[in-house]
Amino acid sequence: MYRKNISSGSPMEGPIGFSRACRLCNVIAVAGTAAIGPDGHTVGIHNVYEQTKYCIEIMKKAIEEAGGSLQNVVRTRIMLVDITTWKDAAKAHGEFFSDIRPACTFFEVKGFINKEWLVETEADCVVSEK
Repeated sequence: MYRKNISSGSPMEGPIGFSRACRLCNVIAVAGTAAIGPDGHTVGIHNVYEQTKYCIEIMKKAIEEAGGSLQNVVRTRIMLVDITTWKDAAKAHGEFFSDIRPACTFFEVKGFINKEWLVETEADCVVSEK
C-alpha cells in the first residue's frame, strides 16, 4: 500500500504527531490548516478573507507535493470562529474552487490553538492510483 506523508514545516507537526497531508493509495487528506507564515507568525491578522486564501495556498502546495492538484479536491471544510464572517471565507474559497466545485461545509468552532487564527481549512482529494 502506497503511503506518503507531507510536511509543511510547521513546528507543531512533530510534538502533536501529524502531517500537513497524507496520501494513502489514491486518497489525499489535508489536515486542519491555519494561516501560519514561514516565520511562524499568523498571516492576515483580523482578516478572514486573507487567512482563508493563505490556508488554501498551503493546502494547494501540500496536495501538489502528494501528487495531486486542486482539480482532485472532492471535499473542503471551512472552520470559522465567527460564522457571520462566512462570506469572506467563501469569497476566498471561490477564487480557487469556483470551477472545481467540491463538496464544502462551513461551520463555527469555539476557537483554535492560537487566538489570532480566525479560520482553518481542510481538504480531501482523490487521485489516480500510483
